[in-house]
Amino acid sequence: MSKGTINVSVENIFPLIKKFLYSDHEIFLRELISNATDATLKLKHLANIGEANDVAYGNPKIEVKIDKENKTLHIIDEGIGMTKDEVEKYINQIAFSGAEEFIEKYKDKDGEDSGIIGHFGLGFYSSFMVANKVEIITKSFKDEPAAHWVCDGSPNFTLEEADKKEHGTEIILHIAEDETEFLEEGRIRELLVKYNKFMPIPIKFGMKTETLPKPEGAKEDDPAPTKEVDNIINNPNPAWTKQPTELEDKDYKSFYRELYPMQFEEPLFHIHLNVDYPFNLTGILYFPKMTNDLNIQKDKIQLYQNQVFVTDNVEGIVPEFLTMLRGVIDSPDIPLNVSRSYLQADGAVKKISSYITRKVADKLKSLFNDNREDFEKKWNDIKVVIEYGMLTEDKFFDKAQKFALYPTVDGDYFTFDELQEKIKDNQTDKDDKLVVLYASNKDEQHSYIQEAKDKGYEVLLLDSPIVSHLLQKLESSKENISFVRVDSEPVENLIKKDEEQVSKLSDEEKETLKTFLTETVPSEKFTVQLEAMDSNANPFVITEPEFMRRMKEMQQTGGGGMFGMGNMPEMYNLIVNTNHELVSEILNTKTKKKKERLVNQALDLAKLSKNLLKGEDMTAFIKRSYEMIK
Repeated sequence: MSKGTINVSVENIFPLIKKFLYSDHEIFLRELISNATDATLKLKHLANIGEANDVAYGNPKIEVKIDKENKTLHIIDEGIGMTKDEVEKYINQIAFSGAEEFIEKYKDKDGEDSGIIGHFGLGFYSSFMVANKVEIITKSFKDEPAAHWVCDGSPNFTLEEADKKEHGTEIILHIAEDETEFLEEGRIRELLVKYNKFMPIPIKFGMKTETLPKPEGAKEDDPAPTKEVDNIINNPNPAWTKQPTELEDKDYKSFYRELYPMQFEEPLFHIHLNVDYPFNLTGILYFPKMTNDLNIQKDKIQLYQNQVFVTDNVEGIVPEFLTMLRGVIDSPDIPLNVSRSYLQADGAVKKISSYITRKVADKLKSLFNDNREDFEKKWNDIKVVIEYGMLTEDKFFDKAQKFALYPTVDGDYFTFDELQEKIKDNQTDKDDKLVVLYASNKDEQHSYIQEAKDKGYEVLLLDSPIVSHLLQKLESSKENISFVRVDSEPVENLIKKDEEQVSKLSDEEKETLKTFLTETVPSEKFTVQLEAMDSNANPFVITEPEFMRRMKEMQQTGGGGMFGMGNMPEMYNLIVNTNHELVSEILNTKTKKKKERLVNQALDLAKLSKNLLKGEDMTAFIKRSYEMIK
């Protein structure tokens, strides 16, 4: 037996490891199983290139065992193993990473890195976050004695020969008193499923009972025979590791259920990512059914490094607008333990983000081209992602012009080019600007929509929470285009033509009328404006100026608006049609009480059409209405 001191640059590294190496102690199991997988894949690679001729690779597995009586946790692999000298080098000289050296040695032989996970460096020493003593019993695939290494969490260790016969490594963790949760079967199973669900080597955790087919001639009420089999907790060959040509639609849906067993709705469609230059990336992204709620749970995309789970916080790797999707991304070019600021600054990560954006845009375009009718049916379920992408990613905005849809209140769908062609003759104003009318709520803005349709105007239904931001972007990127909500002006003023209405009232009458209305109508909420409109148009119309309302909406949904505007009180314009006979009646009525009654009734009707009549005002309106029809 030999003794020694681990070659470290810090005298007391183990407390530092326990405190600072990883934020979560649970990560130790991921690291150890990743190392076990690494060792197994190394042996496979050596066997493939003829450097392990005396060793049969077979069908190796990794086993995780709990020994509650002895308070130990065991991780056992059937991989390459280590000689005593290699234990000295790879375990005691902390600065070396065995995986990195192995890759460097063998990568040029066949032009690839052999699928070795590698790059773990300090991974093994995460053991000391949960254990007060760690043992390694290991035998190399070479014809050399096995080795037994023991360390109690100080820089001192013992290393001697062992009688292990088969190649591979067993790590024994003597779990510390304050970490006994890692001796509980449920806790270990939870971690194995979380971090190792798709590791490329089968992982055994206990046994399970498997039901066998009944033998021929068995009676119907005879119990089916059973047998105990290894409980393999992972799927070593998940869908994203295969070529798209190997998979059918049912395979993608099955994998979605494997990823999200509690999600009962089928995804709308999937995107299979597969690129090997200028970086390596595979994965499958799914579009689930969306709502208009931008606060829906994100963090549904899982990031892997060579099938090792890293995180479900993919901010900085996946473009922000796609974090609402679900699925898996796997890239060996993304390190396991990095900060968010590192990811945001890393050049390879930025390329990955750009690639994913392009791939998603290409897929959406092909879905639109291949089956437009189906794409239109799914539009309301995916529009939030697409509109958010158009708003935040310029490259996606450019590509989206080919498939982004603009639905009308009547359920028709147009691309912007199609819409422009359809409305240009009727909805171009006197300044040669194309005016696109839209509503955000069909029911609340019904009367305004109907008036616009009566004029022959097309009205879009744009109801996503970021529509104000998106319209600003569209107007700034296209020439002579203006988006105007149907309730922002009286219908005559939505698209101003050359012709102008003449008022029936004289200037003096208008002044008298405005003075009375200003005194009667609540000035803290309404600004009175007199307009000469068609005599058949409503006498009172309540509007919200497009600019002010849009700025408030943008402020309320975050950014883009004027400072403080989101907290301003609601202000509306009360447009009074000077050509309506009711307005003339109000002007000519001699009794002040009757005048006020007519104004209040007309105002309440206008508020009702704007969905503003509530509470006490609604009660007063109903009472007044009954009195007027007695």
